[in-house]
Amino acid sequence: MTKIHSLRRVLLPCFTSTTTTHHNHNHHHQPTTKKRLSTSLRDDISQDQTLDDHPDQDSDHSSQPHHPNPPRFSKTMVIGTIFGHRRGHVWFSVQHDRLKPRPLLLLELSIPTQTLVQEMRFGLVRIALECHGSPGSDLGSCPLRSVPVWTMYCNGRKLGFAVRKKTTEPVRLMLKSIQSTTVGAGVIPGFRFDSGGVDSGVDSGDELIYMRANYECMVGGPDSESFHLINPDGCLGQGQELSIFLMRSR
Repeated sequence: MTKIHSLRRVLLPCFTSTTTTHHNHNHHHQPTTKKRLSTSLRDDISQDQTLDDHPDQDSDHSSQPHHPNPPRFSKTMVIGTIFGHRRGHVWFSVQHDRLKPRPLLLLELSIPTQTLVQEMRFGLVRIALECHGSPGSDLGSCPLRSVPVWTMYCNGRKLGFAVRKKTTEPVRLMLKSIQSTTVGAGVIPGFRFDSGGVDSGVDSGDELIYMRANYECMVGGPDSESFHLINPDGCLGQGQELSIFLMRSR
């Protein structure tokens, strides 16, 4: 028994110290192990999300060839007015604001007013204005609306020319007189333009007819622009369609 007690006194402190050290080791390192594990899981999840959000670009480029995006058309709403004397020629003005009588574009078309009226009876009118601007020339580098002279086609038939005009006082007075009209057509009796205005030499008793409406302006680029009549509820005639195209070839 004495030997057993002696061995116990010698060996017991050794086991007690080892056990305590083991528990202390676990106590200090277990949270560190958990922290490292959670950090590792967060890193793995973050990498997986990154791979999902940003797929392999090399595989995309190899599987899908790159095609350049086609040019986009820009669309705006403008106010277009077609007017002219019954025995004269047709004029076309473009305004952004009907309360401002100075138009952004004013064209005199060589088509007679009566001819346009007859074409409109069929419901479909396409007026194409074309010009040729060689590279480096003034006609090829100027803004499209600044082109002075156009070759005119109406429903595929060549009908002379169209000329860009400056806004004169008679034109502004005429547009101001109908500024309250948003959509509609009418007649202004006895309205005559002087020699600097429209249809010089026309009898003062001649009537001026007009048709005003909203147009959708579509710009396809520096060399193409078009105006398309918007005819709400057929108030300008059932099925009436009218478009004016400006095109410059090079």
